Amino acid sequence: MKPTLLILAAGLGSRYKGLKQMDTYGPSGEAIIDYSIYDAIQAGFGKIVFVINKAIEEDFKEMFIKKLEGKVAVDYVLQELDALPEGFELPEGRVKPWGTGHAILVAADAIDTPFAVINADDFYGSASFKALADYLSNMELSSTDYCMVGYRLHNTLSDHGSVSRGICQTDDDEFLVSIVERTKINKQEGQIAYVENEERIPLTGNEVASMNMMGFPPSVMDHYKSQFVDFLKEHLNTPKSEYFIPTVVNNLINSGAAKMKVLDTPEKWFGVTYREDKEIAVEKLKALVEEGVYPKDLWA
Repeated sequence: MKPTLLILAAGLGSRYKGLKQMDTYGPSGEAIIDYSIYDAIQAGFGKIVFVINKAIEEDFKEMFIKKLEGKVAVDYVLQELDALPEGFELPEGRVKPWGTGHAILVAADAIDTPFAVINADDFYGSASFKALADYLSNMELSSTDYCMVGYRLHNTLSDHGSVSRGICQTDDDEFLVSIVERTKINKQEGQIAYVENEERIPLTGNEVASMNMMGFPPSVMDHYKSQFVDFLKEHLNTPKSEYFIPTVVNNLINSGAAKMKVLDTPEKWFGVTYREDKEIAVEKLKALVEEGVYPKDLWA
């Protein structure tokens, strides 16, 4: 049974000032998302499900239908604000999407195998997809052992400012115990540290960081649905409230309803949040092509 790759691509990129999930970065006009799909197919994923929004639907499908035809099964799901459980109505004035947890939930009908979830504008690397595919290919449909890819902190830092990262603690069997958010992480004079209460606290750089690359069985949708109902009961009328993937995962782990295996990866992660990040991403992809990791024209 081949796993499914769920790609969250519905964001409108307010900080990037454009549709970063459709912007070009590779030497032949590839988007970052192209490299994720390419790596996923090579790793053994059998289906791609895109979560998009109505505003980009036509252009997005035009961008991917032809290039993926005959290579992998593809489905498109719309993340609409009014996609709410029975008994709830969209509050007047709500314009902000409901968050990544809601994005997973709206794709429930398109997924019937174990699946991985990623962001459209992040580069994860081929080894990460291989680790996920291997784990998910052996996962039972109703398993309570989930998985996530854990990056070494030093492979996720920016050369152009500080970052926030979820630092993972694991048990002896490499199952997740906790994720602690550390902010203002950067490297100064060879020393990696984060800032807390205006104090720089050193890190080794080998800590495991979560980049929200996770794997689940399809049965997890029941949890996303029930927790979304709980979320709406409390936050329905809060205009900027969002329902996040890590919130669901943490609740399941803390309650003992599920475990999450942390899969180690040697890959270097990078992403684009601001327009200024594009030049860095372009250079990194160019270097990977020159090293022979990827062909110059990904879909030729």
